[in-house]
Amino acid sequence: MDWDLIILLEANVAFVGSHFIMSHPLRGPMVRALGEKGFSLAYTAVSFATLAWVYFAFTAAPPADLPGSGEAGWIIATALTWVAMVLLAGSFMGNPALPTPMAAAQARAEPKGVFRVTRHPMMWAIGLWAISHLVLFWSIRTMITAAAMGILALVGSKLQDGKKAALMGEAWAEWSSRTSYWPRFGQLLRVGAMPLVAGTVLWLAGQWLHLWRAGIPAGVWQWIG
Repeated sequence: MDWDLIILLEANVAFVGSHFIMSHPLRGPMVRALGEKGFSLAYTAVSFATLAWVYFAFTAAPPADLPGSGEAGWIIATALTWVAMVLLAGSFMGNPALPTPMAAAQARAEPKGVFRVTRHPMMWAIGLWAISHLVLFWSIRTMITAAAMGILALVGSKLQDGKKAALMGEAWAEWSSRTSYWPRFGQLLRVGAMPLVAGTVLWLAGQWLHLWRAGIPAGVWQWIG
């Protein structure tokens, strides 16, 4: 394997591994040693440092060294990305997985919006974005980074279920019984107008940004650009 790709792999392992380690086995000891604020600062610093390593390693790696999956790949990736943006757009409203004082009350409420699809819409948005890039089979650097981000999001959200159950008890148990970890895509058109409209706007804007920053006509720009 190319040396730049080995460095990229190491960077992604560091980014994902540090998240898992600090979120689970090391969280308690770090909080006791540093306090909640100190832990948050350390977590943020390590996350940004390892993410910066991923970024610079990614830009140094070969940009397009795989054959790609052609037209079919672009169609699948474009559709997956739209679903991801709809889930992301709706994930900020009434999400008990986020650390807010209203989490317990939100967990006892009837699931609405994107939570009809999955109780982890933000993490599945990242996961579907990652899968869309794997489907494209564009470059080894993209495959490494997308796989890492997908693992972080989808394994991390599964681990989050256990952590939230311990922290929130009955409230999270109620929420889990009325929602699904795995996406129920048949509920997608029942999420409401806001996530659908906002997600579509994000989807189009992200594709334009991809064209502007990377020079690759992604998504609908494949056909109308």
